[in-house]
Amino acid sequence: MELYEEIILNYLRNEEAHLLFPNLEIDTQEILKLESYRALKRIKEIIEDDTIDDKECFIKIEEIVRTFEKMGSDGGYRHDF
Repeated sequence: MELYEEIILNYLRNEEAHLLFPNLEIDTQEILKLESYRALKRIKEIIEDDTIDDKECFIKIEEIVRTFEKMGSDGGYRHDF
């Protein structure tokens, strides 16, 4: 599944569902912009942390993966451990 689809599906999980969405006005591009910016900001904070050593690097990568998971994206088979 594409990242943008995962983000949209994750967003819709929090909405009240009807067979039709008569009152739901979603600008998918705006959702993608907001969620992408939030994720990139968090990732930037993680990688700019120069207080970590090599042993902590794995933990930081895990934080980045969790950032994607919060948006509804999984880590794929590479994060299956």
